[in-house]
Amino acid sequence: MTRAVKSSAKADPWWHDAVIYQVYPRSFQDSNGDGIGDLRGIIERADYFSWLGVDAIWFSPFFTSPMVDFGYDVSNYLDVDPSFGTLADFDEMLAVLHARNIRVILDYVPNHTSDQHPWFAQSRSSRENPKRDWYLWRDPGADGRPPNNWQSLAGGSSWEFDADTRQYYCHTFLKQQCDLNWRNPAVREAMHDVLRFWLERGVDGFRIDAVGCLAKDPALRDDPPNPHFRPGDPPFARNIMVNSANGPDIMGFVGGIRKVLEAYPRDPILIGEVYLKTGEIAPYYGAELTGLHLPTNFNLLWTPWKAAPILEVIGAYEAVLPVGAWPDWVMGNHDQPRIASRLGRAQARIAMLLLLTLRGTPILYYGDELGLEDVAIPPDKLRDPFGTNLPGLNQGRDPERCPMPWDDTPNAGFTTGDPWLPIGGNGPGLSVERQRKDRSSMLSMTRDLLALRRKEPALSRGSWTPLPIEGEALAYLRQHAGSRVGVLLNLEDEHKRLRVAEITTGNVMFSTHERQGRQRIGQDVELAPNEGLIVAL
Repeated sequence: MTRAVKSSAKADPWWHDAVIYQVYPRSFQDSNGDGIGDLRGIIERADYFSWLGVDAIWFSPFFTSPMVDFGYDVSNYLDVDPSFGTLADFDEMLAVLHARNIRVILDYVPNHTSDQHPWFAQSRSSRENPKRDWYLWRDPGADGRPPNNWQSLAGGSSWEFDADTRQYYCHTFLKQQCDLNWRNPAVREAMHDVLRFWLERGVDGFRIDAVGCLAKDPALRDDPPNPHFRPGDPPFARNIMVNSANGPDIMGFVGGIRKVLEAYPRDPILIGEVYLKTGEIAPYYGAELTGLHLPTNFNLLWTPWKAAPILEVIGAYEAVLPVGAWPDWVMGNHDQPRIASRLGRAQARIAMLLLLTLRGTPILYYGDELGLEDVAIPPDKLRDPFGTNLPGLNQGRDPERCPMPWDDTPNAGFTTGDPWLPIGGNGPGLSVERQRKDRSSMLSMTRDLLALRRKEPALSRGSWTPLPIEGEALAYLRQHAGSRVGVLLNLEDEHKRLRVAEITTGNVMFSTHERQGRQRIGQDVELAPNEGLIVAL
């Protein structure tokens, strides 16, 4: 593919230039010695965000919860769980971050509530309760079996039988996470009020969890079998989620959420968790861009780490974007193995350079700037029910959620108590303290990249054009207002000599390796093993 993708000509919203940083609050910083990260810990570490150079923080949930799924099972959307602090702590954290020109994005969990939420308690109390239809209740199927074949992503059926009212309720995830009925107008209004509550407090946007699950087939038809299912795949993969998610009326629900945000100043952002193939993402932007601002694009997570498929994914995504839509890129989060574990530490540096130089908004997961790897979790320390419910299937998410290593002390500066999960860091040398002092570290490299991205508009808002080369290397051009920047990435652990016809001469602006000064290069470019370059042309 050789087409250039143009930037938007009109004034861009703030997130076009922004880098979003995801914080998993349980694992970022503990302030009171209970081993669990909290909001006051985030306040203590606020200067780190400014020093690193990120523009917005997306926080995984800290709302009141029984913590069966560590905050994604909400029992009160309008308060902070005591393990994280108080609403006063939240207000202070928001003020502290805003004072540093850092925006705050909250996780919004609209598909389900905890079974401990007062709404579900009322819904469950009787078939005649006014909130009965706030959730998905159905009579048993033949022989008392569940109403259909929908599978929970946490294992087993998506339906749980309630002996008192003799009906099943739907749960896409754990049985303690009860799916709301978004076709009920009262549910939509109550969940819109949740948005308003936090917008009134001053937040700058939301990331919608499991957004596609809001729209299920009203006729409850079975999901079709997956012809590609293999032994060893998780049970939920037996079916294709055609009827249990991503229904045709989904954009009506998303549009209603977007309309709430549009009534507020500060240009609040709406991000949505969309685990879909490249061509299926575009509809989530909505007709005339009235849907999500950024449907999360996870496709680089499962793309083979080879030049041709990576370029194919990038080009395909750019090709399907609606006019005026803005791309985004994700290479790690709280549900996926860490980049360094997938690719190795050397290529993790290349992946970071790729993430921060593609056209679009990058979403950076805490600890990936350190090159953290997944942590081996002893059996007695396993916490994630998705792993313990599906033993042997590698579904547990504990390894990528381990606490941030701030220094080389026994508890890594994260806590004075017993950490809720083993500390991330994989040995001395990967802590923030150690890497801040090392100019060649992954952290220093990431900070330098973020600074360059802010300084050079071609990298933050320029067009993207692939440059043809051969072999396991990537080359592309970013252009904006007369500035031309080339990006060259060696995807292998061996020296490469590349001939790039479009580069006649240029100065090296950045290298993942040490190069002396602004070294000049021509059409024949030498790349060290696992090296990436940014070249001013």
